[in-house]
Amino acid sequence: MKNNFIESEPVRGIADITYDMWKRGWDEYNGGNVSYLLSDYEVSKIKLDKSLERNVEIPNMPDNLVGRYILITASGSHFRTLKDNLRTDIGVVKITEKGYTIVWGFEENNKPTSEFYLHTLSHSSRLEIDPNHKVILHNHATNIVKLGLVLEATDKAYTLPLWRVLTEGVYVFNDGIGVVPWQLPGTESIGSATAKKLKTSRIVVWDSHGVMASGKSYQDCFGLIETVNKAAGIYLDTLTIRKTEGLSDQQIKDFAESLGLKAREDIFN
Repeated sequence: MKNNFIESEPVRGIADITYDMWKRGWDEYNGGNVSYLLSDYEVSKIKLDKSLERNVEIPNMPDNLVGRYILITASGSHFRTLKDNLRTDIGVVKITEKGYTIVWGFEENNKPTSEFYLHTLSHSSRLEIDPNHKVILHNHATNIVKLGLVLEATDKAYTLPLWRVLTEGVYVFNDGIGVVPWQLPGTESIGSATAKKLKTSRIVVWDSHGVMASGKSYQDCFGLIETVNKAAGIYLDTLTIRKTEGLSDQQIKDFAESLGLKAREDIFN
């Protein structure tokens, strides 16, 4: 007898994290999406019913995801109410060479987020860097979006000021912030650009749109965005009153090294 998948840790986690992000104002209306790579054990909890499967063809699926199962939010889902509509607002897909098969959830003929291909490319990219990678999380964290109105859309322009104003910044995101200049959402182009940035940074900002974090857990991603968003708020709130830029390059490097980390060197050049 299969266990009840809807009560499993990945499902309860996605219900909690989406509601938490909505409460912070990071996922207004139907904004944002989340996906989670299931382990074999977690997949074993699903009562698979081949009569309910739906196949969708998408070209060029990443080879290292074929055969993997992904828990992902639905297109148009509202994070305020997702926790009360789990069977319709989330689902599980199995990645195939030709696209994907819906194996659980997405009831009422729902489907994965319009950013689905972006999620597959992002998972694929991070797995090449970190075999323990599991989660991709996208939202519209308010202070991070505001940065697009005052900063040039480059990794250095976003990262260095935030390292300077919050000492913990280089501890949490020592690999810097990857920045993708504005592109049309939901396209293969923005997916490819994001996946490329994820090879060097665990967090990527879409200029004037939102942010995407990768990590080993929901909390790993949430904490990453939370820290960048807080640093962005400090930076923006002090623009007109600041008497100093904050930490020097050497202070940032020294702190990182004291923790056994290395601040991404190209950010200082």
